[in-house]
Amino acid sequence: MQHHGFFKKIALIGLAATGLMACAESSGSSETTTTTIAKPDATTVEETLALGRPVVLAHASGENIHPHSTPFGYADAVDQGVDILDFDLQMTKDGVLIVHHDDTIDRTTNSTGKVADLTYAELLVLDNAYWFTVNCTCADQPEADYIYRGVRTGEKEAPAGYTAEDFIIAKFEDLVIQYPNHLLNIEIKGEYPAAVPAAKELARILTETNSLDRAVVTSFDDQVVDEFRKLAPTVELTPGLDATSAWVLQRKPLENGMRILQVPPEYQGIEVLTQKLVDDSHAAGYVLWIWPNERKWETESGYTDLLAFGVDGINAADPTVAVAVAKAALATK
Repeated sequence: MQHHGFFKKIALIGLAATGLMACAESSGSSETTTTTIAKPDATTVEETLALGRPVVLAHASGENIHPHSTPFGYADAVDQGVDILDFDLQMTKDGVLIVHHDDTIDRTTNSTGKVADLTYAELLVLDNAYWFTVNCTCADQPEADYIYRGVRTGEKEAPAGYTAEDFIIAKFEDLVIQYPNHLLNIEIKGEYPAAVPAAKELARILTETNSLDRAVVTSFDDQVVDEFRKLAPTVELTPGLDATSAWVLQRKPLENGMRILQVPPEYQGIEVLTQKLVDDSHAAGYVLWIWPNERKWETESGYTDLLAFGVDGINAADPTVAVAVAKAALATK
């Protein structure tokens, strides 16, 4: 599969009436090539919950094997066959909703500063793969380990089928348009009330792109979740930290029709994922998606162990391995 630049795909997505095919003109020539975006088994939340098998989410585009939250990472995760794309959202100084985990740009780019203090134009020129290595997104590694550093700025050739534009900090709306058939798992970063403008912009984007039925939205802050529910009452929600903790620790039922729980195996020294939690959640009609928060789970054996609990999904930092494990587990049933 070929990926010939993020913005070209966005500009030409309207040519693909089915959402599956787009033709892009190669840079510097009149040659045309075809980009195929594989359609997942389910598009809407209801279709996904009816699959009858565990699903695989690409956590932040699969940040153990791709630069964090990059178009490059999402494209490759889709190629590997993930069911759901996972996004962290922040808002820029000029009100653009971007896909970015931290409230600063320090950890992933060749610059520093707070997202909220920078315009999207200022973010767009940055190298969002600057600190990525095959072992971690981190500093103080040998220069040769930063395998994609310089692709964004033109100092290094892009991987085959990609361009410098696939290593940017992306607009969320662009990715929603680029992948019209994938379920979207979305976390609004930040706290109430500062995160409310991001919630409003998210509601606008999902509404205007006809994506309300293929989104699952959450925030660590329950007030942000409540605010978003007012803005887009039909969108599927995952509870925030307080409501999730109340179920995990006290079995207090979820409110407002919420039914998808997203939890880590462990959190701040507390064992969260137990067989009893899985059994009780299923008995209550809830779905459990697990986001591994330690590297020991992000392996073939770790994903296998998670599926052995009977969980309904894995939000994987290595979607290639997770998809393979999920397929193998399904084949043995």
